Amino acid sequence: MLLEKLTAACGLPGFEDEVRELIKEELDGHVDSLTVDRIGNLIAFKKGAKDHPHIALSAHMDEVGLCVKGIDKDGTLKFASWGVDSRVLPSMHVLVGNDKISGVIGNKPIHLQKEAEQKTVYELDAMYIDIGCDTKEEAEKLVSKGDFVAFVSKYTEFGNNHIKAKALDDRVGCAAIIELMKSEQPYSITGVFCVQEEVGLRGSAVLSKSLNADLVINIEGTLCSDMEGIDEDKHVTKLGAGPCLSLLDTASVYLKKYLNAIVKVAQDEKIPYQYRRSGMGGTDAGSYHIGGEGIPCIGIAVPCRYIHSPVSVMHKSDFENLVKLLKAFILNGAERVVEK
Repeated sequence: MLLEKLTAACGLPGFEDEVRELIKEELDGHVDSLTVDRIGNLIAFKKGAKDHPHIALSAHMDEVGLCVKGIDKDGTLKFASWGVDSRVLPSMHVLVGNDKISGVIGNKPIHLQKEAEQKTVYELDAMYIDIGCDTKEEAEKLVSKGDFVAFVSKYTEFGNNHIKAKALDDRVGCAAIIELMKSEQPYSITGVFCVQEEVGLRGSAVLSKSLNADLVINIEGTLCSDMEGIDEDKHVTKLGAGPCLSLLDTASVYLKKYLNAIVKVAQDEKIPYQYRRSGMGGTDAGSYHIGGEGIPCIGIAVPCRYIHSPVSVMHKSDFENLVKLLKAFILNGAERVVEK
């Protein structure tokens, strides 16, 4: 399955090569051109029978994870975090660097912790990555400062059409774009696979200066907290209720004209959808809508529980309905609403 291959790949910010090559292989022969810009964004173009509206579909390739910042004399590694809650880290299996050196995140065992320590959350500096070396010199032959650290988390389908994997944010977006670009489209489509979203929307900031599109549809994996103990008004999204549409976030305010158009298509086609009930977070749409002369954006996402962790969970139907809605909008709604 495409999503399984994408989530298995390692692609920390600035190290998206493996993901990019996988996407290129998937799209080879299905698009008219594939180019990579100087920062590492992958841009795919598929010419349609009509040039208007020219729609860009955008997702980011990078994932949250860790980075080696030092090697101790006993051969263990100190690390920094890229967007991961430190409370989920102890005992995680990880891969370090391009050679994917296997390691385990450790900290002081409970038997040696003082009572006060057992009641606190360990900071990053109190943890380390054990790669099975006994000395600094031995470890330095295998890894270096600045190496990425990716989580090992096997793609698993379980329960009622649930999927567990790492990097669902945003490999779900990448998978959706690939599926759309493999099928015939009535208009010219640009598929954008961005780098370094998780560290400040950097890939899209570069691309926004040159992207020539009438509309950008930014596709994400997003926050879902529909569980016991969390007030319903803080659930943000609900698993299995369909793809979610953004009204605003910390980087964008989405124009109602385009939001209403895609909602009408969802209603006409009887495709379930929901609204993202939070303004937290920001996406690459924040770069596009102020880039160049300004490009209108739609923000759409698949709800993911436990996001920014090694064990994100999504509902398969949300992804399937995301693809259905995007296809239906491009076919039946975009031409009526997108201005030349």
